[in-house]
Amino acid sequence: MMDGKVALISGGAEGIGGTAGRRFVEEGGSVMLGDIQLEKAQAHAASLGDRAAAIELDVRNLDQWHAAVKATQDRFGKITTLFNIAGISEPGAVDDVDLDSWSRTIDINLNGTFYGCRAALPAIVDSDEDGSIVNVGSMLAMRPGSGMAAYSASKGAVTALSKSLALHCAAQGNKVRVNTVHPGAIDTPMYQRYLAAFPGTHEEAVVAFNSNHPINRVGQAEEVANAMIWLSSAGASFTTANDVTVDGGGSYRE
Repeated sequence: MMDGKVALISGGAEGIGGTAGRRFVEEGGSVMLGDIQLEKAQAHAASLGDRAAAIELDVRNLDQWHAAVKATQDRFGKITTLFNIAGISEPGAVDDVDLDSWSRTIDINLNGTFYGCRAALPAIVDSDEDGSIVNVGSMLAMRPGSGMAAYSASKGAVTALSKSLALHCAAQGNKVRVNTVHPGAIDTPMYQRYLAAFPGTHEEAVVAFNSNHPINRVGQAEEVANAMIWLSSAGASFTTANDVTVDGGGSYRE
């Protein structure tokens, strides 16, 4: 589905980003994996072959975004696709969330996504191909959690940002579609850290996270990556400004 396409992926070293990079290459495309974990991203790129490369990318730094865009164009000749995946999740309610945590979450999840869109959009338009931007929201953007104020707010804002950009691209008449995927709890290193921090046994933690999803399990990174691949494919050519939930029904739980 990605033959001839080139993606820049933030958070590409592991988790959903690493899996999305692998799936993109498997479907015939090329990827630049951006991550602050450069060595891990480089190792993953090497495992994917000649159609993958890596670059250091702190999504809070617009200059690094511009450098990542240029490096992708220099290596693969163009950019057709942007996956904004890098993000953090830290607990805290409105009245007790650590203020540094609030700022850090907004800076990475929202500003980082905005910077990626700002830097990559002109390059995607310049490719003169059907382009796609897929931003990562969360089921907590659709149904916020009381103890996740910063995360819920940042992902809700990403959702609105995606729609604004989708409408802008449509109004400009360019070929770029913009959509948002909303994962539930996904078995990634971030999820494993939450399990380890849970105030109970590992088994109790697994049951608690499973119960947040009506189908009674957490998701796999490949399930989210597959949705992102579809949204960037010709099969989704009439899909923009859309929200695709990959959360086992979690955003509509009772």
